[in-house]
Amino acid sequence: MTFTITGTSDMSQLTELWTNRKDFRITQIVNDSLPTAGEGEVLVAIDKFGLTANNVSYALSGDSIGYWNYYPTPLKAAQDHWGKVPVWACANVIASECDGIAVGERLWGFFPMASHTVLKPGNIEAEQFIDVTEYRKKLPSLYNTLRRTQAEPEVMQQYENERCLLVPLFGTSFVLYDYLLMNNLFDAKQILIGSVSSKTGFGLAKMLHDDPAVTAKIVGITSAGNRNFVNDLGCCDQLVIYGEEDQIDRSLASAYIDMSGNIDLTTTLHNSLGVNMVESAMVGASHWEAGGKMDRLPGARPTFFFAPGHIAKRDEEWGAGATMLKGMQHSLKVAAELKDLINIEWVNGAQQLQTIWGELLDNNVAASRGLMVSLLDVYTIND
Repeated sequence: MTFTITGTSDMSQLTELWTNRKDFRITQIVNDSLPTAGEGEVLVAIDKFGLTANNVSYALSGDSIGYWNYYPTPLKAAQDHWGKVPVWACANVIASECDGIAVGERLWGFFPMASHTVLKPGNIEAEQFIDVTEYRKKLPSLYNTLRRTQAEPEVMQQYENERCLLVPLFGTSFVLYDYLLMNNLFDAKQILIGSVSSKTGFGLAKMLHDDPAVTAKIVGITSAGNRNFVNDLGCCDQLVIYGEEDQIDRSLASAYIDMSGNIDLTTTLHNSLGVNMVESAMVGASHWEAGGKMDRLPGARPTFFFAPGHIAKRDEEWGAGATMLKGMQHSLKVAAELKDLINIEWVNGAQQLQTIWGELLDNNVAASRGLMVSLLDVYTIND
């Protein structure tokens, strides 16, 4: 089925949404003339991208991990604290000065919140290439890889929306799943997942729950408003509502995967479980404003989980790219099974994006909503 969507951005101009790195609620719409592709470069039109709480996490850790550096703003704007939050998106090549990449190619990967951008392809292979722009060479290659989707199996081309919304997050779910398995679940008898209604959270819960070799109890923690949605997913053995954490069995060795970034919740769980908290990994920030500096807590020390680090370690064992391939396979399987529970909602134009970004920051986007965004004037969606 094909839909034509009309928006507010002229196809002949560049439209971007910039975010203040010191106050994520302050944004500005930036319109400019289209950039041109220089020697060895391509210009792409970004026609759709997913928007989730994961993008808030990118902003929150933008300085510490470097997410602001993938598509930097001009020097003066950067000095004034303006940045571009990256997103997972699909795009078409509309101009090419690069041998091996033709106009009309379809790409998927890490892009800015924008209608267009310029890439510099290198290490070109049949199904992918690396953006080798000089300033990006110091950044993790995971986010510099662009997939050439027309060379991929047709089944993968059928899941563009899910790929933008779910696959990157389920990819992180798989890396967490593999991390737990590699460590024999840290001998935990129950796995606690904070903000299990987040896409990375319920992706991890489902992978663990559906693995017959995993006998640990899967305990999801969420808000009352998301109770029915998580129950419908069927991925938890026990669902606990915020404020009712005393329902968690304190006698069991527990591994906590924190998708919420809520320091109060982490403190409550550690104080309750004590030495039975055998692992505590911080991943997401769906409750980003509840973050802060933690005091020393009982049990395992909470540590930040950096997915690219685990991927690099596994790739040394399995071969380059093997971890992401396994993650893609698991992610597409889970996405296909759960896609009917996610209601795709189209956000068209920069002003609507500004509004929904504010709702996302306020944690007012229901877990069942799948936000797909375009800043182009007219584009075609295949569903």
